[in-house]
Amino acid sequence: MNTHWLDYTLLALVIIGAVNWGLIGFFRFDLVAFIFGDMSWLSRIIYAVVGIGGLYLISMFGRIRSIDQA
Repeated sequence: MNTHWLDYTLLALVIIGAVNWGLIGFFRFDLVAFIFGDMSWLSRIIYAVVGIGGLYLISMFGRIRSIDQA
């Protein structure tokens, strides 16, 4: 199954999530909460999707390792 589009989409989403965490850490500014509201249903969905994307991308380590060994 070719899931390159899913890998790249989720990678972009997780990078955006990492930038948001960087903004929170450095400036105490939550971009998601600023745009969509503080813990609104939409911001909670965004946080959940970023988290699920991060968990899915853990499998990328195994796929990269199997490609290196091939």
